[in-house]
Amino acid sequence: MADRSASRGTVSRDQWAAQIAALDDTRATSRSRKAPITVGRIVDTAFQLVEAEGFEALTMRRVAAALQTGPSSLYAHVRNKAELDDLLIGELCAKVTLPTPDPARWQEQVLDVCRQLRDQYLRYPGISRAALAGTPNSLDTLRIGEGLLTILLTGGVSPQSAAWASDAAFLYVSAHSFEASLRQRPEEDGDGVDRAELIERFKMLPESRFPNTVAYARELTHGDEHDRFDFTLGVLLRGLVPGTS
Repeated sequence: MADRSASRGTVSRDQWAAQIAALDDTRATSRSRKAPITVGRIVDTAFQLVEAEGFEALTMRRVAAALQTGPSSLYAHVRNKAELDDLLIGELCAKVTLPTPDPARWQEQVLDVCRQLRDQYLRYPGISRAALAGTPNSLDTLRIGEGLLTILLTGGVSPQSAAWASDAAFLYVSAHSFEASLRQRPEEDGDGVDRAELIERFKMLPESRFPNTVAYARELTHGDEHDRFDFTLGVLLRGLVPGTS
């Protein structure tokens, strides 16, 4: 073997050591190479954080830490937390399917769009709070407003009533979803009260002062969150009379 190595040209010990060192450097570089920071990665990481810990835990610093970078690296892609919130709501709105407006089914169609949006919000605890914080800038979010407005107008609702109703529906979905997310939290201080207990507490009230609360305790506590969601939007929609201002 010694003779064959000599015939090919043997490298020196120093050259051999340099080759090994270069190999280690290459491996280290490969391990340390990170995927580039993009808006998509920032948004995906933010969703993961909200899903795991809730919207209150979401900060630019937390997102940066999850991406193993500094907050300044994020600001090159997302200006601030408000813009990140807007992007998140836009991503959820983009997953809502808008129907072809049908004047015979306009109330049902509005309810369907609102249900879809609610279900998207409920996937990420507390995220609908971002929708309540300011005016949307995302085109995907504005698409929902346009869709609701179009459905209402197609149903014969006047422009002013349709404008206010679409805004009211969007606000109600956001507020309902936020309240629902609060109820989903584990009760840290033991203050949670189930329906049976709430009924009993209502019935303990002095009937002379709260006659109807005592008499209709079961009705006041009846229905789950989805039942109440549909009822409230139904009240809003039934109050809209097509063809009137």
